[in-house]
Amino acid sequence: MQNFNDLAAFAAVARERSFTRAAAKLGVSPSALSQTIRNLEERLGLRLLTRTTRSVAPTAAGERLLRTVAPRFEEIETELATLNDLRSTPAGTVRITAGEHPAISVLQPALKRFLPDYPDIEVEIIVDYGLTDIVAEGYDAGVRMGEQVAKDMIAVRIGPDLRMAVVASPDYFERFPVPENPQDLTGHSCINMRLPTYGGLFPWGLEKDGREVKVRGHGQLVFNNLGMRLSSALDGLGVAYMPEDQVLPYIQAGRLVRALGDWCPYFQGYHLYYPSRRHTSPALSLLVDVLRYRG
Repeated sequence: MQNFNDLAAFAAVARERSFTRAAAKLGVSPSALSQTIRNLEERLGLRLLTRTTRSVAPTAAGERLLRTVAPRFEEIETELATLNDLRSTPAGTVRITAGEHPAISVLQPALKRFLPDYPDIEVEIIVDYGLTDIVAEGYDAGVRMGEQVAKDMIAVRIGPDLRMAVVASPDYFERFPVPENPQDLTGHSCINMRLPTYGGLFPWGLEKDGREVKVRGHGQLVFNNLGMRLSSALDGLGVAYMPEDQVLPYIQAGRLVRALGDWCPYFQGYHLYYPSRRHTSPALSLLVDVLRYRG
């Protein structure tokens, strides 16, 4: 394959009609540029430029070559400039996998602040409770609890510490006594959640004074989403174990009653994570900065 740098050098000299001006644009010396052109002419077996002491002009063969190659190099330069714009201007699609709760409580509010100012950015959020391999599945980033993020990932905290709540409706607790300790939950209808990462029902993690208890209560209902668990608790169908922020408005309104509050400590919140070995796009970098928790 011919050296395309030589063709680019020829096009520069032919357009400028001067070795000196072309050399300045290319960042080389006039003598080195002159040698490059001579090497090209020897390879092709044709004289491409007519040189005098005062001017440089393409020969007939040079004119033909210039008409052929110059537009191609201009197209290449235009495309490279476009790629540079893509690198510096936030644009493109950002794909994120997250659980339902962080998608609703953290990502969704951030998009309201973020997207209107960046019309060239598209965000795709896939709700998935599995511990997805974001590299293998083609995601730009994922959201997990801090302790679940692999060590080879870059992790950015995007939310405050979290707390769970054990709740039921007032009429439910009129029919059944309010539990005073985790063991009391065995006598209640627990509204459970099934997650693929646990291979079964999601255990209710309770803790008090350094004592940790994993409760796997029984009940008539099992769901894999927040909305139906919340609705079922509001309908008086059982006791639910829910993120505190999702049920607090209903507690304050008197539609839900909290139990075992002293058994529900705070724990580390959500982190956005992405591969450390992957070049981060401007769109993802911008979204990371918007999501970064500054509390």
